[in-house]
Amino acid sequence: MGDMTKVGKIDFEECYDLLGTGVVGRLAVIVDGHPEIFPVNYVLERRSIVFRTATGKKLWESRKELPAAFEIDGYDPATEEAWSVMVRGGTSMIDDPDEQAAADTLGLEPWQPGPKTHYVRLSPTVLTGRKFKVSAPDVWATRLNDARRTSFE
Repeated sequence: MGDMTKVGKIDFEECYDLLGTGVVGRLAVIVDGHPEIFPVNYVLERRSIVFRTATGKKLWESRKELPAAFEIDGYDPATEEAWSVMVRGGTSMIDDPDEQAAADTLGLEPWQPGPKTHYVRLSPTVLTGRKFKVSAPDVWATRLNDARRTSFE
């Protein structure tokens, strides 16, 4: 029997496949010299992350390109594997109405109320993923909301 704690790499295409299944991810940017993380709902459009934001939010009203990181993760009860995908790249504004419409067609609809008029594209320069088999939970001690419980109960 192999090492159950071994971390496996997720290949490039599977990373894109997993990104395509997601709806919400965590966006990390530097704000006033320190890291900030924002949950954003997104779509994968032309192999890049696209999200919408309001005026005055998340630095993009300055219209400059910014470096960012983006992460999603999940757990597959069928395989008992946890996984994460991480993207690094630069952000840019989407001003072309046709490009905005293409993202909206894919279901880019903000969850938070209020106008989200800025469309932002995160173009990946680095895309990595990893997965690993999770250890079986101690069903008596593991929290009830731990996703691992469902696959072991």
